[in-house]
Amino acid sequence: MKNSTSSVFMVFACATVLALGACSPLGVATGAGATVGIAAAGEGGISGAATDVRIRTQINESWFRHDVDMFRKVGLTVDQGRVLLTGIVQNPDHRVEAVRLVWQIDGVKQVINEIRVDESAGFVSYANDAWISTNMRTSMTFDRNILSINYSIDTVDGTVYIMGVARDQAELDRVIALAKNIRGVKQVVSYAKMLGEPIVSQAGQQ
Repeated sequence: MKNSTSSVFMVFACATVLALGACSPLGVATGAGATVGIAAAGEGGISGAATDVRIRTQINESWFRHDVDMFRKVGLTVDQGRVLLTGIVQNPDHRVEAVRLVWQIDGVKQVINEIRVDESAGFVSYANDAWISTNMRTSMTFDRNILSINYSIDTVDGTVYIMGVARDQAELDRVIALAKNIRGVKQVVSYAKMLGEPIVSQAGQQ
């Protein structure tokens, strides 16, 4: 039964990312779920990046098995074992269960829960958020003072969430300023860490 469920998950995930190209293991890991940030390998190196891909894939599969609607609507970013959860769900239980399932995955050091419960959220809100995220990523890419590959951007109901590794405070301030200048942005929340800053493990917390 487990193998059957895993196969269904892989097919569903491949269909989700079909527009992005071939369905490789990395494609599944970065494409499944409502929105998924792709952080740079950064300080973690190749082994750290591989661990993040494994964590991301296992979380997505766990969510898919538990509730497909949760899998579709909860956004996921993994960076050096730090897991950021975003998105809007209509069922309050999904917010609690999403976090509980994440903590069951080996290697998770910290969970940042920014999932919102809103029964009225619809397509227009999702479209606006996608537009903001796209504009933010484009602005960062063309800014020579920002190493954009080190950041993941997610937008939920006009709030921009920044995660990743900043080379220094000046760079992070510039990233935040870019976000604030995009039309439709209501708030900017940064969970980016400074280069060399240690990660305090919170494993086991709910």
